[in-house]
Amino acid sequence: MRVLICDDHTLVRAGLRRLLESFADIEVVAEASSADEAVLRTREALPHIVLLDLSMPGRSGFDALAELRRTAPDCAVVIMSMHDDALHVREALARGAMGFVVKEAAPAELEIAIRAAAAGRTYLSPQVSAPQLHAYRNGGRAEGDPEALPRRQREILQALGAGRTTKQIASDLGISVKTVETHRARMMEALGCRNAGELLRVALRLHDRP
Repeated sequence: MRVLICDDHTLVRAGLRRLLESFADIEVVAEASSADEAVLRTREALPHIVLLDLSMPGRSGFDALAELRRTAPDCAVVIMSMHDDALHVREALARGAMGFVVKEAAPAELEIAIRAAAAGRTYLSPQVSAPQLHAYRNGGRAEGDPEALPRRQREILQALGAGRTTKQIASDLGISVKTVETHRARMMEALGCRNAGELLRVALRLHDRP
């Protein structure tokens, strides 16, 4: 089984290579440190599995995932991330990932995820699979899903993704600045965002959706 590792930290890649090559029938055929390099190396090395980090400089792992699904549809992608919130998991699955493993997972989990992806099955780390199952049992929407927000909050989130300021949004919607700020605070709580930067990243992804 041919595997490509994509992570922007050299030591992480080295550790993963050593771990993966200790598993039977798994060979690391290439490494990448960015989204663009992951796509390029995948075209060159033709791995069966790409082990992909989400948080990297420049384009994110989500960008690489979307491009890999277009250019290398026979290659399965397993996400490896420090994020364990439902929003990241749902986005990864929506873009075609076959697995989602949190970085604090046990080594055996990574092997299970890779072998499951190679067999065409989806594997999620236990701490992220439970919220997903709960979501599907409750109408298919996970906590942290922007589409589950009230209409007004979705409007504000779209406006944030379009680059509008709080004052501009208040003027556009005919509400006060304080009301916009209140909605922002509620959105951060609902989406699991720890700061304004994380909320903006969610807004940008929502705005970029077709």
